[in-house]
Amino acid sequence: MKVSGISTKMEVNRRMSKKGKKKSKKNSSYDGNRHLAENRKARYEYEILETLETGLELLGTEVKSIRAGKVNLKDGFCLIKKNQIQLHNVHISPHNHAGKFFNHEPLRIKKILAHRKEIEKLKINLERKGLALVPLSLYLKGSWIKLKIGVGKGRKLHDKRDREKINDSKRDVVNALKSF
Repeated sequence: MKVSGISTKMEVNRRMSKKGKKKSKKNSSYDGNRHLAENRKARYEYEILETLETGLELLGTEVKSIRAGKVNLKDGFCLIKKNQIQLHNVHISPHNHAGKFFNHEPLRIKKILAHRKEIEKLKINLERKGLALVPLSLYLKGSWIKLKIGVGKGRKLHDKRDREKINDSKRDVVNALKSF
């Protein structure tokens, strides 16, 4: 009689453990990264030669605003000063549910977190003529907010037109293959 009582308790525990497991969200991406902002203008204006995944030093209200998707990377750029990378001109809207005293400035200069060797490598690349350091995308990696920055060479107008022609021809080929 005790044996059957134990087995029923084990069955109950097993059923309870199945209920307690977390289910994966349908909206989450395959690799666990959730894109928060993309800088398409940078990919159009610059030919990206090298990319680097970095962290950001943020305030609490900035994190809440970024998670809500209220960030604009369009006019952003990065500078290296005193062996630190700084992110300039990236607009993060003030958080709605915080008072004026506790909120952040929208265009505050943010420090980018990277290893010293990576910063030195970027510094050497930027010394070459015509290269710039631009933010490409902002995304969540687990619970961390990451910024992908790229070393880009400015494109001239004829380069942009050539790129558009190549993209149009690729799009036409794909559409033609779909019709058959």
